[in-house]
Amino acid sequence: PEGGGGGGNIIGSGIFISPKGVLEHSGSVGVALVVWVLGGGIAALGSLCYAELGVTIPKSGGDYSYVTQIFGGLVGFLVLWSAVLIMYPTTLAVIALTFSTYVLQPVFPECEPPYLATRLLSTACILFLTWVNCSSVRWATRIQDVFTVGKLLALGLIIAVGLGHICNGNYESLRPQAAFSMEAVPSVGQIALAFLQASFAFSGWNFLNYVTEEVVDPQRNLPRAIYISVPVVTLVYTLTNIAYFSSMSPEELLASNAVAVTFGEKLLGGFSVVMPISVALSTFGGINGYLFTSSRLCFSGAREGHLPSLLAMIHLKHCTPIPALLVCCAATMVILCVGETHNLINYVSFINYLSYGVTVAALLYYRWKNPTLYRPIKVSLLVPVCYLCFWALLLGFSLLSEPLVCGVGLLIILTGVPVYLLAVHRPNRSQTFRRMLGQYIHRPHKTYTLHRPHKPYTIHRPHIPCIIH
Repeated sequence: PEGGGGGGNIIGSGIFISPKGVLEHSGSVGVALVVWVLGGGIAALGSLCYAELGVTIPKSGGDYSYVTQIFGGLVGFLVLWSAVLIMYPTTLAVIALTFSTYVLQPVFPECEPPYLATRLLSTACILFLTWVNCSSVRWATRIQDVFTVGKLLALGLIIAVGLGHICNGNYESLRPQAAFSMEAVPSVGQIALAFLQASFAFSGWNFLNYVTEEVVDPQRNLPRAIYISVPVVTLVYTLTNIAYFSSMSPEELLASNAVAVTFGEKLLGGFSVVMPISVALSTFGGINGYLFTSSRLCFSGAREGHLPSLLAMIHLKHCTPIPALLVCCAATMVILCVGETHNLINYVSFINYLSYGVTVAALLYYRWKNPTLYRPIKVSLLVPVCYLCFWALLLGFSLLSEPLVCGVGLLIILTGVPVYLLAVHRPNRSQTFRRMLGQYIHRPHKTYTLHRPHKPYTIHRPHIPCIIH
């Protein structure tokens, strides 16, 4: 989910984490591969809906900006609340735990890495990258560029070696009779949880909508990014899983703490050390990417008055959003201490899908509310309807299968209702709440004119302070 645009946003550490969870819940190799393919199809449907919203409401901020404009402040605030408290910190925690697991697995080849060691290494990684992002935007972007090579190297190596292994006749687990054999037929709830696990790897298909205002010619480039990236990512993920199953039995994959490491040990021999290094590079870049992008959502929230204006401030010298980064870092470290990777993925994927569904429902409502509005991209009504039908079934059965994990996520989202009513919505807010929001500083709108050779332009600044000395 980290990186630049298109497929670079989607392809990330999830493919090194999710295969074990997908197989565990689906019950067989064949069903797991079907889940991966259908997961890509569902991501494509959601991407098409977001493309229409992105060019119809050309504002950065993604789900939050669209839902706020269409459904109003409360629903928009709850989307923001869930993103700041759940989505970003939990995803960062999962990626950080994956980083530490792959780094430590060669040190503990016969057992799972110690709990304390993985948490300490994850915390050190989060703190270091937070410091980098606070210190320099240039350093952060260079780390992103360099470490993107890690995930491409790892996936390319897995697919190439796996396909070579298959060409040599090693595909017992992939034969139809073996692929769809299972001890017990999985329930619909278990299949729903398998989709949640896969959706974590696909998350990121909506990230281009967070920077719509910065996309050149979004009417052409948004759909182009979708048409190219989602099928490519689906193909890469499916081939990666086929490569895994060509070298590992389902039992071996489920017993592995680091699937790519086990794959490397079985097929790469003395070069197996390449796999943990490549995955560690990928996840390290992923953490950096999430820290880098989280500040955009915080700025959008502060611009709408839903978050303290402190979170929209940037350092005078470094031009980095230090308060937003520190909040995200602190929330991530709290989640590191209370969660296990598998449950955290179900937890964050449930909340992600909830947010996606609300946003797609907003598309239908906006169509009904403003039928004559010009839409540069207008998808068939079947696309959002099919997505919402799948969405309702997935969330309903996931809630029945994992009531505690999913219920806690819903409860945390609902805690945003009193916060919104007390601190954001009421016109006569108490001075305490106003200070908590950072809105006791009232400044008029200011307009600045910047002159560039042959192209002067104007920037309208909102009434929030944006500089920390």
